[in-house]
Amino acid sequence: MKKKAIQCLRGLLFLALLTCMIGLASSAAAECQHRGDLNVGYCDDNHDLVADTPKDAAEWLDPDTLIFSYTPVETPLVYKNVFTEFLDYLEECTGKKVKWYGAESYAAQVEAMRSGRLHIAGISTGPTCFAVNLAGYIPFAIMSGPQGYGYKLQLITHVDSDITEIKDLKGAKVAHVTPSSNSGNQAPRALFQDMGVVPGEDYEVNYSGKHDNSILGVANQDYDAAPIASSVLDRMAAKGVVDSDNLRIIWESDPFPTTSYGFVYNLNPDLARKIMYAFYSFDWDGTALEEEFKPNGFNQFLPITYKKQWKVIRTIQKFNGIEYTQEALKKQ
Repeated sequence: MKKKAIQCLRGLLFLALLTCMIGLASSAAAECQHRGDLNVGYCDDNHDLVADTPKDAAEWLDPDTLIFSYTPVETPLVYKNVFTEFLDYLEECTGKKVKWYGAESYAAQVEAMRSGRLHIAGISTGPTCFAVNLAGYIPFAIMSGPQGYGYKLQLITHVDSDITEIKDLKGAKVAHVTPSSNSGNQAPRALFQDMGVVPGEDYEVNYSGKHDNSILGVANQDYDAAPIASSVLDRMAAKGVVDSDNLRIIWESDPFPTTSYGFVYNLNPDLARKIMYAFYSFDWDGTALEEEFKPNGFNQFLPITYKKQWKVIRTIQKFNGIEYTQEALKKQ
């Protein structure tokens, strides 16, 4: 028997301890008693801010093939190779086939889960809130390491730029990522105005679509500056995609949570527990996952909850008047 398969069998007892994280409703009532910000069709009777597992077992999903997607920060096919060993382990732990879905946008990823075409995903920080409320997404893990988890919003400019502090952004051409991006849009709009600069008023906002587009745009001097995720810049610099010596960081925030990992709310609870175990027990040593994310200091998946770790993100989005609706998602 394969070593990894043995690891999965040894994890059966551990799986039982994860039941409380699946979000089973505590109420026996047939009708939803509490929904919060969740879209109609989901229920949050236990007030953990994510959709409860359906009470009726007939509504549980138990597909022969699980679809996995990673946040479309950079070229999807590159990350398909990065996650290959982990997806093989996920297959062994669940007894299911696992297929890769390379989403081209945050909105496409959320819509795929909402429509039942995506079961497991790594979703970027800001869009995580949309996925939770519109698609029944249940975040349960985050990449971590010896220094903890998270990333920073960094404001970068070209090394030859005259911009040396945030107030110098006035009149500049600045790249934001997408409307739903936390570090690439929501956080700068919430934080910069306290430092005397209002994005969209004091400087021109240009949506680049992806963090790597913003970073390369500043490196090539297509943009004067850009708020970006430090984790993306670290990875691009480590791979030689961009020369960090050509960039200058003029300000950075306290850490935010990075990409969340989770599954759709209506998976069979036994299957959901096996998925969680696969994340928590995966051995990163010598894998492509370790090689890719080592520059960020990550070497494991750490348990998290949306209610606790995403509180700061929800606060930022509330400041920006974000509503979790299909109409708002279409604008992302």
